[in-house]
Amino acid sequence: MSRLSRFSLGWLFAFTVCSMCLVGCWGGDDDSASTTGDTTATETEAEPEILLHPFDAPPLEELDAKVKWVERPVLDTLELLRLRQANEEVLATTEEALALKNKSKEDNAKILSALGRLPESDSDVDWDASIYRRATGDVKTTNPLLVSSTIEFNVTGLTGFGLFGFDWDFNPLASSDTVKSWHSSEDGKYDKVVMRDDLVWSDGVPITAHDVVFSFQTIMNPKVPVPAQRSGTDQIRWIEAYDDQTLVYFHKEPLATNTWNLNFSVIPKHIYDESLHEDYTLQDSKHHVKHENAPVTGGPYVISDRKPKQEIVLTRREEYYMYKGKQVRPKPYFKEIRFRILEESNTAILALKNGEIEEMELLPELWMTQTDGDDFYKHNTKVTGVEWVSFHFNWNTKTPFFSDKRVRKAMSYAFDHEELLNTLLYGLNTPCLGPFHPDSKMYPKEKLTPYKQDFDKAEDLLEEAGWVDNDGDGIRDKMIGGKLQKFEFTILCATAQERIDMCTLLKENLDQLGIICHVRPLEFPVLMEKMFKHDYQAAFAGWGTGADPDTSSNIWTTNAIKNGRNYGSYANKEIDKLFEEGKREFDPEKRAAIYAKIHKILWEDQPYTWLYYRNSFYGFNKKLRGYSFSPRGPYNYGPGFGSIYKPAMH
Repeated sequence: MSRLSRFSLGWLFAFTVCSMCLVGCWGGDDDSASTTGDTTATETEAEPEILLHPFDAPPLEELDAKVKWVERPVLDTLELLRLRQANEEVLATTEEALALKNKSKEDNAKILSALGRLPESDSDVDWDASIYRRATGDVKTTNPLLVSSTIEFNVTGLTGFGLFGFDWDFNPLASSDTVKSWHSSEDGKYDKVVMRDDLVWSDGVPITAHDVVFSFQTIMNPKVPVPAQRSGTDQIRWIEAYDDQTLVYFHKEPLATNTWNLNFSVIPKHIYDESLHEDYTLQDSKHHVKHENAPVTGGPYVISDRKPKQEIVLTRREEYYMYKGKQVRPKPYFKEIRFRILEESNTAILALKNGEIEEMELLPELWMTQTDGDDFYKHNTKVTGVEWVSFHFNWNTKTPFFSDKRVRKAMSYAFDHEELLNTLLYGLNTPCLGPFHPDSKMYPKEKLTPYKQDFDKAEDLLEEAGWVDNDGDGIRDKMIGGKLQKFEFTILCATAQERIDMCTLLKENLDQLGIICHVRPLEFPVLMEKMFKHDYQAAFAGWGTGADPDTSSNIWTTNAIKNGRNYGSYANKEIDKLFEEGKREFDPEKRAAIYAKIHKILWEDQPYTWLYYRNSFYGFNKKLRGYSFSPRGPYNYGPGFGSIYKPAMH
């Protein structure tokens, strides 16, 4: 499944200098938000819940006799893209596109049209080429079950194995690279997959249905800390391997989300079967450390070299596309992929200009101020596309500061959104008005009113919530538990300067309201750990989009406080109820209306102060071809990175 994104765990968590994903969190109860949005939750110690119970799967012959199977798509998304491009008008020649400077929508369209095209034949590809990619940080893990950051997704997306994915329009499919056939039962209770029999791990051991079953059972083991993978997967009752290639997925009930729940990462059973019970973290034991450093991979690439905080090198593995001397699946375009770890954006843009890296995401400042000159266009071009990524201030509703929605709304009124959008973001991004993107079907049809800075409204709300200056020292305070609590809190963010600047703007705004806000930049692993443990008061964060709206239940439901990514411990029974309704509604229009209702409730409760939608802005070396955008950016869908190549020099 090299050419399909296996990232549809539902969402992509955009956190630090670029898109990232965090792991789960703990604590919470089932209390809903009150009329003022009170959302405190309690933590209790308990034995891990048994998530997977014994199940006697019926014989396959018996199942086939009673089930009416419906054929589902098994596709190569690279070929899908080729078919799409065959019907698109080419707006410029390659030479014209390479000579352009991207100064308008028309220029952008011409560059993407000409340079985004796939090769016409194999002879047009430089099969010995390497690509030098920018990574904003090092990997914490190479195990696909544990990934939580962009670089980890990028690496495991090229080394990992999977069966399912989706295209640029979020159409689900099974990958023809790994799957022979896929059928769903007419009643929605079962899925049957026949895997290809020419699949091998990088150590030469065959990849079989038993690896898939083992991975499912590992994900469902409550002792294994993989809540990201567990979200959705926990709706599967059982997976049975009837032989080395045949799998049947038994669903707990017919759900509109069952198709997406099939998509989870797969690890090699022969590597982890015995060691798992000695180390449920999958990272700490000597055996697991060995396979973190040199993982056995099932995707098109293997990690061939790692220099901590410097570089990660992937090498194309021949046994992925060759089997018994014959080519059995498409050969990946690049022989080698080198991720160069450049944490500072200014260092990275210099490396791009000098040809030391060949692609990178561009921050608004870089797009506007450092990529218009000849020094940039000598080796590179730049392109942009719509991406469904939003950023926000995350309020921890378990703290005494943000348990009341009136206070959270006051934060949204206090912040200078215009300064953020027009100065810090150079007018390149648009205001965010809630969890779903305006281009999605889930966005409410009714017009939502954006927040604008209004100190009068903010003061009124704070006073209604009891935050006034009782002792005359100029700082708001409130009696809580018999003690006078000053309104003084800390907001966490990544160490990237643009994130610090946004939080500093909040600090300056709140100073004028008698609220003390400390800005605390942290390295990403530390930031992740604090979010995981709810050990924070506020944080700058962001989310990308999942392939299905139900994936955001892992962010917003009460259950997600303990078992998902509801880091702010927001709880609302109406939200819980609507998410349950949404995954049981099969009519697309009715289903969209349910999520639109969720959107409106969240906008009213302001568990986040939503800030802006970030579009994709990328710089690419002029040697590169085949890049194309989706709501997930240029990479995290099918074919994504798999369509990028370097042309052969004739």
